[in-house]
Amino acid sequence: MPRMEDILNLPVQDPPCAEFSAAHIKWVKVEGGRQGGDDIALIPFARVDDFVKGESSNAECPASFRIESRRKRSEGSISKPRVDGYLEYTLYWCSYGPEDYRDSESVNGDGSNIKPASGKGSRPGRRHMMRGCLCHFTVKRLYTRPLLALIIYNQRKHVDKTGAPCHGILDRDALGTRAMYAPRISEDLRQKVMSMLYVGISLDSIIHHHMELVQGHGGPHNRDDFLTRNDVRNMERVVRNSSHELHADDECSVRMWVQRHQRLVFFFQDYSVSEPFILGIQTDWQLQQMVHYGHNGLVAFHSTFGLKKLKHPLSTLLVFDSSQNAIPVAWIITSSLVGQDIHKWIVPLAERIRTKDPRWRPNAFLVDDPSFDISSIRENFQCRVLLCIWHVRRAWMRSLLKNCYNVDVQREMFKHLGWALYSSRSVPNALDTVEEFMQVFVDQCAFMDYFKRRWLPYIELWVNGMLSLPMVGPEPLAAIESYHLWLKTKLFNEQNVNFWSRVDWLVHTLTTEFHSLYWLYQYSVETGYFANLRDDSFSTNAWYQALHIPDVNVILDEQNLQLAKVISQADRTLAYTIWNPGSEFSLCDCPWSRLGNLCKHVIKLAILCKNRQVARPLLAAQIYRQSLLTLLQNPPDDPVVLEHATLHATRLQQDIKDLEELSNNGLLQPLPPDINPQMAVLFQRLQ
Repeated sequence: MPRMEDILNLPVQDPPCAEFSAAHIKWVKVEGGRQGGDDIALIPFARVDDFVKGESSNAECPASFRIESRRKRSEGSISKPRVDGYLEYTLYWCSYGPEDYRDSESVNGDGSNIKPASGKGSRPGRRHMMRGCLCHFTVKRLYTRPLLALIIYNQRKHVDKTGAPCHGILDRDALGTRAMYAPRISEDLRQKVMSMLYVGISLDSIIHHHMELVQGHGGPHNRDDFLTRNDVRNMERVVRNSSHELHADDECSVRMWVQRHQRLVFFFQDYSVSEPFILGIQTDWQLQQMVHYGHNGLVAFHSTFGLKKLKHPLSTLLVFDSSQNAIPVAWIITSSLVGQDIHKWIVPLAERIRTKDPRWRPNAFLVDDPSFDISSIRENFQCRVLLCIWHVRRAWMRSLLKNCYNVDVQREMFKHLGWALYSSRSVPNALDTVEEFMQVFVDQCAFMDYFKRRWLPYIELWVNGMLSLPMVGPEPLAAIESYHLWLKTKLFNEQNVNFWSRVDWLVHTLTTEFHSLYWLYQYSVETGYFANLRDDSFSTNAWYQALHIPDVNVILDEQNLQLAKVISQADRTLAYTIWNPGSEFSLCDCPWSRLGNLCKHVIKLAILCKNRQVARPLLAAQIYRQSLLTLLQNPPDDPVVLEHATLHATRLQQDIKDLEELSNNGLLQPLPPDINPQMAVLFQRLQ
C-alpha cells in the first residue's frame, strides 16, 4: 500500500472511451495521512468532466454529482507545496445526500431545523431528494503537475450511514419511485427541450410529445421519462429571461458567457496587445453531427462571414447530411484573419472529436481561402485538403449581373474568368492571362473597376493555391452557398441592426435560436415529429434539388457541348438553357441563377456530364491534359531540362491519380479516358 508521498509515481490513466467511470480505472489505496484507506488514481485534468459524467451513469445507482465545495490557489502562492498540494480542490457529492429526509419526521417534526451535515444549510425544494447518500469523491488539480488530477474516492458506494443502499435499483424502498433513477433530467433532454422552446413549440406540445415517446417504449425507464410540466416551465422561464447582454461592455459580456458555458467552448483566447481575440464554439449536438456525418465524409470551411457588418467575422465548419444540406458543426469568431491562427484552435477541436471517436477521419477538408495553414489541417484532420471557389464564383457572377447588362457578354466574360483562373497553371506568369482578359473586355468599365480593386491583388494567391491543391466539384458549392444565404437571412435582418457590433449578441443568437432551427430540422427528419414546424427551406439547396431532376428532363447534344437545356418540372413547356455545361463556370438563365446563385440546373448538368463522360471535363482537368500534351509534343533535348520535365510529369501523373480517386468518390468529375494512355506514351519518350 503506497503512501501519499508516492502518488506521483502512479501511472496516469486515460481510458479511450468518451466518458468513463470508476469501473474503468485501477484504484490504489493510500496508506496513512488524511486520506488513509481511500482509493486514489491519477487522470489528465482535462478529463475530469468525462469522469464525473461516467460516474453519474452508474447502472445500479444513477446519480448526479454536484460540486459541494471548491477552492482555488494561484500559481506561486506556495513556496514548498505538498506532494498532493492543489491548484484547484473540488468536492463532488451525490445529489441524494448527505442529508436524509426519507423519514417524514425529519421534515415535519422536531428535527426539521437541524443543520445538514454538509454545512450548506437547508436546500429548499430539494428535501424530497435527500436520502442520506454518502458517496463522494475529491478532485485535486496538482500544484506541481497542473495537467494532472488526483482523484480521491472517499466513499465509492451509494449507501447511507447504516451501510445500506439508499437509492437506485438496489434500494427496495426506492422501487417504483423516482429514487430509482437519476435525480435530474439529463443534459441531452434539457438541450432538446430548450431547442423546442427556442423555435416556438408550446409547453403543452412538448409534454404531449414526450408522453408519446415514453408510452412508445413501454413506460418510464429513467429520470428523463418523468419529465413534468414544472420542468418544462422552469426551462421556459430561462428562455424567456435569457439575454445576450450579460454586461454593458461587450468584451466583459463575452468573458462572462465563456465562464458560464465552458462545455460549449473548445478554444478561447481573450483580447491582448499581442494576441487576437479567438472564440471557438461547439455544442454537444454539433459534436455528434460532426462525428456522424464528418467521418468518411466532407468537412467544409465557410470563412469570414459578415466581414463588413459584424464586429468580428464569423467562420463555420460544415458537414453534409444525407440530403446534402450543410450543417454547422463549429463556429469560430476571431478579430484576425481566421487563416492566420488556425493552428491554435484546430488542435483542441481535433482532440475533442477524437476523444468522442478515436477512429474519426474525414474524407476531405474543403477550404475557401488559399491563405489557410494547410499543413495544420492535414496534420490534425489527417485527410486530403481541397480548394473550394464557391465565394469567388458567386462574387464574380453577381458583379457581372450587376454591372454588365448584355447577356451574351455576361456569358463570355464568365467563361473567360474561369479560363483566366485555371489556365494560369500552364503559363509562366499568371497575370498575363488576367491581363489578356482585361484587355478583351476593357469596355466593361464598371466590372473592371470592381475586379481590379477587389480581386487583382489576390489573383496570384489563388493561382498558387490552385497549383498546390486539387479543386472540389460544383456539388458541395451549392450546399455551402445555401448555408451562406440562410445565415445571412437570419442574422442580417433590420431588427438586429443595432446588435451587429456586439460579439455577445452573435454568440447568443448562434447558440440559441440559430442552433435550435438546425436541431429541429434534423430531429424532424430523423423521427418524423413536428414535420409541420420544419423549415423546408433547408432542403432547397441546389445540390439536393438537382438529385430529383430526372435525366429525361435534360437535353444535351453531344455534338454541340456549348449549351444544354433542362426542362422545368413544374411547367414542361418551359426549358432553361445552360451555357458551358459541366464546368465550374456554367451559367443558366433560370430566375434563381439570374440572382447570382448556383442553381439546380447547373448542378444537374455537372452530375450528368460526370456520369456520362460526354461533356468536357472540369477546367482543372483540361489544364492538366493540355500541359501533358504540350510536353508530349515537344520533348526537351537538354538533359537538365529533360530531368526537370520528367519530375514535372511525375508530379502531374500523381495529381491526376489523385483527381481520379476523388472522381471515383464522387468529389470530382472523371477525367477523359485517354489521359492515362498518353501519360504512358509520355513516360516512354522521356525515358
